[in-house]
Amino acid sequence: MDQHLPAPRAVTVVQLPDGSYTYADATHLPAQQQVPQQIVQHIHQAPPDRTVQRIALGSGVGAGAVAAGVYFGPLLVAALTAIAANLAMLAFLAAVMAWGVVSVVKSVGGSDGKAASKRLRRH
Repeated sequence: MDQHLPAPRAVTVVQLPDGSYTYADATHLPAQQQVPQQIVQHIHQAPPDRTVQRIALGSGVGAGAVAAGVYFGPLLVAALTAIAANLAMLAFLAAVMAWGVVSVVKSVGGSDGKAASKRLRRH
């Protein structure tokens, strides 16, 4: 008995232009083209740091000058510190040598040495 039944048809539900739905034979429908789905992917990341730009714009200089200041600033401080340390060491050595010269002149020179050391101390 099953041999006398017609083959099942592909029936789909379609929406009519007036908004209502109806059954339609899929073989009589126009071919629908498959439109590739576009995927929009948003990658979230932290906004760029604009501190250097704000400093550069606020002071009226370019970002290159600000970057150079950031880079060479510590180098300048280190160089000035080294120069100050050298000058302090030289001043200390000069004071010690002057004290040594006065002491030697005072002890070796006799009365003339003592008079010369007094004159040196006044000036």
